Amino acid sequence: MESKPENFIEQIIKEDIASGFDSQKLKFRFPPEPNGFLHIGHAKAIGLNFGLGEKYNAPVNLRFDDTNPEKEETEYVKAIKEDVKWLGYNWTEETYSSDNFQQLYEWALFLIDSGKAYIDSQTSEEMAEQKGTPTTLGKNSPFRDRTVEENQKIFEEMKNGYHMEGVHVLRAKIDMAHPNMLMRDPIIYRVLDKPHHRTGLDWKIYPMYDWAHGQCDYIEQVSHSLCSLEFKPHRDLYDWFIEVLKTNTNTFPVFPKQREFARLNLSYTIMSKRKLSVLVEKNLVDGWDDPRMPTISGLRRRGYTPRSIREFINKVGVAKRENVIDFSLLEFCVREDLNKEADRKMVVLDPIKLTISNYPDNKSETLHSENNPERGSDDKRQLPFGKHLYIEREDFREEAGRKFFRLTIGKEVRLKSAYIIKCVGVKKDEEGNILEVICEYDPESKSGSGTVQSLRKVKGTLHWVTQNESVDITINSYDRLFKEETPGAKNEGDFLKDINPQSLQTIRAKAEPSLKSAAGGDTFQFQRKGYFTVDKKSKADNIIFNKTVGLRDSWKQ
Repeated sequence: MESKPENFIEQIIKEDIASGFDSQKLKFRFPPEPNGFLHIGHAKAIGLNFGLGEKYNAPVNLRFDDTNPEKEETEYVKAIKEDVKWLGYNWTEETYSSDNFQQLYEWALFLIDSGKAYIDSQTSEEMAEQKGTPTTLGKNSPFRDRTVEENQKIFEEMKNGYHMEGVHVLRAKIDMAHPNMLMRDPIIYRVLDKPHHRTGLDWKIYPMYDWAHGQCDYIEQVSHSLCSLEFKPHRDLYDWFIEVLKTNTNTFPVFPKQREFARLNLSYTIMSKRKLSVLVEKNLVDGWDDPRMPTISGLRRRGYTPRSIREFINKVGVAKRENVIDFSLLEFCVREDLNKEADRKMVVLDPIKLTISNYPDNKSETLHSENNPERGSDDKRQLPFGKHLYIEREDFREEAGRKFFRLTIGKEVRLKSAYIIKCVGVKKDEEGNILEVICEYDPESKSGSGTVQSLRKVKGTLHWVTQNESVDITINSYDRLFKEETPGAKNEGDFLKDINPQSLQTIRAKAEPSLKSAAGGDTFQFQRKGYFTVDKKSKADNIIFNKTVGLRDSWKQ
């Protein structure tokens, strides 16, 4: 089999090893913030980091960047771990930025002692104004030249809760004229009087992302810190912090290298936990795992498989430039996977009665149909068959042209795994609406019987269920959650105006009796209709299926 070309991240690592880096010291991490559920974009980062771990037999940590107690919850930690495991990955260590709060604090003291950090007592508005713009230089804070002793004293007071939020911050002393705005004395600590999901009320000060992230990489001895392109401007600051802390090379011999890759963008989808949380908070969706959400838990509830998501990520690849991937590629991947794995079932979504007039009134029989032709014809299930059936309403027309290959008066079709039937008439109500289709069958045409009549070719094959033995089920049929390819692009960023009001339709359908025992998470192909999975809210007296994907690509229609 032809090997896949190396992506540019793999090439970087290869070059590092060729330049003398010890491959035994390779180490990676996936560092989500526990402030929401993971989405399909995170799956790319997960696949990249854990994929590199598999390729180089290197450890991969799952690290929770939990430095903001205002938004982080244990619920999200649990959900993230479940998602990573469900995708098929195992981490070497489970770590938290909060594990390192003491070390980060001591290093902050080191920066103060070294004259590389100071306490600023200005308002956030004043600091923002002094920072300048990409084309104008910033101005030094009036507090920039505070003595080391004063900085130490105030910082200790901040830590002990003597100061309210917003009064003081700790800033790195770098260069207010630096062309990279992020290097203009960034904030590294602020006061937050909020309980932390792990440390409780132990801390009154919390490190900013840029300070905690890189230093936790350093503490964990991560060799390659991989992040999305939006963090490329942060690389200068990442490297500056590491450089000034190179004081104990025996304990921390590996200096992490930050490298950036293009994040995943999907059409008709938002990839922002902040925006996704708005949908949840406003009850516009049924929680983070709503099947219309691009979250991993939402995709799982909809019936997507780990293998299909991993294959999708593999096809998308790792790029240096941002682009938008059509959602149909993700659907293609799950369709390909489920075609091989999902058992076939017959379900009628919009039923109309069909009666076989020449079928004996007191007769019933059991027919056999394949579960999945991909696994061979010997794998079969039983189906009850009788005089009264249901077929799809769209499969019958009283009158139709030559290109209509389904059922019409005077023409024949085959009932899947059953008999050839011919329509001989209809029954209507007083307003002329068709209530029942009347047919005759050829008793010698039974599928698989080997008779001459059974081998006759007819142009149409319909799925069906027996009226008396059918099971009532509820189906959630989903369309895209947003009407626009780029939600918010036409409404000054207001993505809520682009929500598709028809993204969910609920219908009642008739199913073959074997689906009565379907359990939550089971996925099937409803023949001629698509792939459907049992919802977590399904009960014995209300069996609920979520539509995963159709049999053909309809995304552009």
